Amino acid sequence: MIGRYTHPEMGGIWSEQRRYDAWLEVELAATDALADAGIVPAADARALRAGASFDIARIEEIEQITQHDVIAFTTAVAEKVGAPARWLHFGLTSSDVLDTALALQMRQACDLLLTRMDALAVAIRTRAIEHKRTPMIGRTHGVHAELMTFGVKLALWYAEVARARERLVRARAAISVGKLSGAVGVFAHLDPSIEAAVCARLGLTPDPVSSQVVQRDRHAELMTTLALLAASLEKFAVEIRGLQKTEIGEVEEPFGKGQKGSSAMPHKRNPIGCEQITGLARLVRANAMAALENVALWHERDISHSSVERVILPDSFIALDHMLRRFTRIVEGMVVYPARMLENLERSRGVVFSGSVLLELARRGISREDAYAWVQRNAMRSFAEGVPFKPLLLADTDIMAVLPPAVVEEAFDLDAQLRNVDAIFARVFGATPDVA
Repeated sequence: MIGRYTHPEMGGIWSEQRRYDAWLEVELAATDALADAGIVPAADARALRAGASFDIARIEEIEQITQHDVIAFTTAVAEKVGAPARWLHFGLTSSDVLDTALALQMRQACDLLLTRMDALAVAIRTRAIEHKRTPMIGRTHGVHAELMTFGVKLALWYAEVARARERLVRARAAISVGKLSGAVGVFAHLDPSIEAAVCARLGLTPDPVSSQVVQRDRHAELMTTLALLAASLEKFAVEIRGLQKTEIGEVEEPFGKGQKGSSAMPHKRNPIGCEQITGLARLVRANAMAALENVALWHERDISHSSVERVILPDSFIALDHMLRRFTRIVEGMVVYPARMLENLERSRGVVFSGSVLLELARRGISREDAYAWVQRNAMRSFAEGVPFKPLLLADTDIMAVLPPAVVEEAFDLDAQLRNVDAIFARVFGATPDVA
């Protein structure tokens, strides 16, 4: 488990204490349901509910002998309650308890991640609105393309987080199932009504059909959803890392008072938070691959998935919990340099407005091929000679024979280029995109 990144809340969900608590929840819910059905004496069910408890050290001591965790657990609980313990685990197989309890843990972990995602969305929205009209150069292939705003870049992040949230809600539903169908899934010892009653008590949906286990495509759906979320966070982090390059210098992740960037170079302010997010995303993606490999089990069940899940589920949730909390702090505190963005925009001497000039020529009847050639030759000359693009266009006889100088000037108007930013924000944030 990723101890360094473990927050008490998420760590608690995946602790040994919580795991056994969840097992006990399932066992007692089953006993209560059996009592309601007249199978277990009501007094014994009440005694179990009142006295059932466990000691982790005792469970581990028993497991050293039994080499079976669920038997060790039920034995330890039975020692606490005496004779009524004969009804504990009545008609159940281990996976009835393990898979149903795991659903409780995964659901709780999903809920915590959803809370973290909501906090990140608020942070991104706030910064997007702040920089809604902050002009910067958009880059494709790492090369200057056309004008955009930093707020639009952040709006894109916000929409992606919203999609990730929707996926996690769907995955949460997919894993929120329980099963008490027995050793091969045919309810040989308990009626399906008992499973339904237990799931209702636990807030789960009965799995319509199961083998000895809940099928692992459900868990793989969750893990691939987590991997997609991690990939998005990595994407955002890589963007900040790119914009923080000294040569670009448009954005920096926060650098606290007293923080050190390098043991050898006192001047360094490195994007270590974003780099950490990049690295942890690799881990979550790898865990998703392991979850996919868990889908194929022998016949009605083997335990090849079990050891894997004990690692990949806690580690992925803990990693993402940390990634979301850290990236939220990065977004809230990131330093934006609008003047540097404008300076970089102007470094290309206006060639990024070439597309507007091309369209104006096309509107006036010039073939696309000729218009492209006329504009491109001036753009290439601007690059080669290090001179502004606009004067070259105004001096080009072919272009001036078609376009009035005022039209060329308008092609370089930042406001005209950004006229639809409000529409984008309305799409992403709703009717009041200027309210943080």
